[in-house]
Amino acid sequence: MNEIYRVHVRGHIDDRWTDWLGGMAIQRQADGTTLLVGPVVDQAALHGVLARIRDLALPLLSVDRLIDPPEGGSR
Repeated sequence: MNEIYRVHVRGHIDDRWTDWLGGMAIQRQADGTTLLVGPVVDQAALHGVLARIRDLALPLLSVDRLIDPPEGGSR
């Protein structure tokens, strides 16, 4: 089962990187940071996303696992 993660980095990431970052949604913030939000299959996939962020030389600010709503609930 996929878990939803939010990864916060300093700097802006262009939308063209979404596939390379595992399909995570890219949300650029007004404060010069970017949020990456989306499902991650497992810990290995999460480490892959984090390695790609490292490869882009963007400082990692936080990584959060988001709590899924109960079955049948809406987001």
